[in-house]
Amino acid sequence: MTVYEDLKWRGLVQDISDPELIEKLNAGGLTFYIGTDPTADSMHIGHYSSFLISKRLAKAGHHPILLVGGATGLIGDPKPTSERPMISKEEVLKNYEGLKAQAERIFGFEVVNNYDWTKDINVLDFLRDYGKYFNINYMLAKDKVKSRLESGITYAEFSYMILQALDFLHLFETRNCTLQVAGSDQWGNITSGIELIRKKLDQTAYGMVMPLVTDSNGVKFGKTEGNALWLDKNKTSAYELYQYLINLEDSMIIDYLKKLTFLTPEEITAYEKKNREHPELREAHKRLAQEIITDIHGEAEYRKAQEISESLFSDKIWNLTSADIMMSLKDLPNFNVTVGTNILDVLVTNNICTSKREAREMVSGKAISINNKKITDINEAITRDMAIDGKVLLIKKGKKNYYLGILA
Repeated sequence: MTVYEDLKWRGLVQDISDPELIEKLNAGGLTFYIGTDPTADSMHIGHYSSFLISKRLAKAGHHPILLVGGATGLIGDPKPTSERPMISKEEVLKNYEGLKAQAERIFGFEVVNNYDWTKDINVLDFLRDYGKYFNINYMLAKDKVKSRLESGITYAEFSYMILQALDFLHLFETRNCTLQVAGSDQWGNITSGIELIRKKLDQTAYGMVMPLVTDSNGVKFGKTEGNALWLDKNKTSAYELYQYLINLEDSMIIDYLKKLTFLTPEEITAYEKKNREHPELREAHKRLAQEIITDIHGEAEYRKAQEISESLFSDKIWNLTSADIMMSLKDLPNFNVTVGTNILDVLVTNNICTSKREAREMVSGKAISINNKKITDINEAITRDMAIDGKVLLIKKGKKNYYLGILA
């Protein structure tokens, strides 16, 4: 396959601005950029899917630039339904430093900040040098603006596309950057940059967008949507990412393998067959988790996530440390427990059971376990020997309800 054919096969091309781009992509040698605004100090899996396109293009002989929008982040790309909250300059700077370090570590890209060439432009120069090239009717026709006309859009947000077009123009002039790559929600901003370059310089630039990677409900991943899978392991642990990926719906797994890994078409086709014939083995899911976690966090973190997953709910839990368990299950309901407390009191006081009667029934019925050992005596008291490292109690009620008790 050519570079473009491979991108198409993987479902990574939704639109291109000009058919000429196909030949240029296949030939190599383009300088291109992909951008993100510093609305958080970590990227998430939605960014990862887009940036992997950049990695693919880099392997094909193109030169990637990552733009982190220290300027555009102060304004905010218009959301489809409501105005995006502004964040302080201090927070934008902090987030920029976090994203820069993360991008360099994971992707090895050169990172630039649009604040560097925007901060000294005064309002008159902005209007004369850039605003004069934008027709209001053209701007109103853009999908993001159009979707906000009824509820209202501020002038600051309305001007966002001019700022992003300015970025493309600057990189075109100073770095011979002729291509912008992004998710499909950036199509309007990309074409605005292409138009600005055409009108101001009488030159041709190009744009390419990919479909957004979504969760099982068709919602794109992101901070705003509340479903972000962060690339910072302190925000989303390797174990949490592993669990999400191996529990993906079977109908989504091949699409994810195509978009989020560098496996060959032959390898992916083989996993598609395995997934169809023996879905219970989840071989495709496990390979997806291996590829993504290893790429983001390294082989050791992947092996650790795998070990925790295999050990956490079995007798092997005693091979884990209390830190492993607390990091992996940090979103479970948790509470402090005093050594010597009766098991029934632990269950009722911490709302695991609604009453002592229910607690007695659960214990007698062998429906309560601590660190995967059944508790059968209603008079049993908590001891330090029950806890991992003398600290952590993984309490299970029934088949699926888990809680973390932390010994005082």
